[in-house]
Amino acid sequence: MYTNYEVKNRIAFITLNRPEKRNAFSDELVEELKSNFSKAENDSTVKVIVLKANGDVFCAGADLGYLQTLQTNSYQENLGDSSSLKDLYEQIYMLSKPTVAQVQGHALAGGCGLVSVCDFAFSVPKAKYGYTEVKIGFVPAIVMYFLIRKIGEARARHLLISGNLIKAEKAEQYGIVTEIVEAENLEQTVLDFCQNMCDTNSGEAMKLTKQAILDVQEKTIPDALRYAAELNAKARMTEDCKKGIGAFLNKEKISW
Repeated sequence: MYTNYEVKNRIAFITLNRPEKRNAFSDELVEELKSNFSKAENDSTVKVIVLKANGDVFCAGADLGYLQTLQTNSYQENLGDSSSLKDLYEQIYMLSKPTVAQVQGHALAGGCGLVSVCDFAFSVPKAKYGYTEVKIGFVPAIVMYFLIRKIGEARARHLLISGNLIKAEKAEQYGIVTEIVEAENLEQTVLDFCQNMCDTNSGEAMKLTKQAILDVQEKTIPDALRYAAELNAKARMTEDCKKGIGAFLNKEKISW
């Protein structure tokens, strides 16, 4: 098992568990991640998903064995491998439930890609971030799409073309990291953040909001605003909205 999976108090915890290899990617690890994210997405008792890691490094991207196989792969073999990683990033990015990366160590190359496709990221101060693919003749092609959407073209160009590492503070300034937290407080901070979303936010409203964020960016301004108005009207008709407004008007504490 290259990953662990558990659910506590409506929070699914998916843990990279290959610390001896710095939680580097392998075919098995990628497949396990896809399986676990699917499990969390389809579990009606899960409201928020946390991605974390064991060991000193969050994820170092590709490992040595993986890189060695690339030397002899055919184009079709490389395309199949690239498509598998593409599917993982797309899956995480498109999940209907909030995703939180709990980053206890360096996140490099594909590992930094994992952080980039999560909705939130909490990082220890010592963690470094970087899309280092160009250093070994690689192209960070898959993560590029998500990173540009997340932090904008100028900052994405800086990171993707230079391949340089940046500190957690800079990653926070760029928008890759949500908040920097001292190592001894990281787990509790993430837990409190997730529990607050579980307790105070409508799951249906968060799902619709995530979908809208994806949809409006692909539309023209008039189409986006028309879509937003229609979604607003539809959302008002949901049971969650009726429940929330009723509790607010009656000054009652709502339980989600």
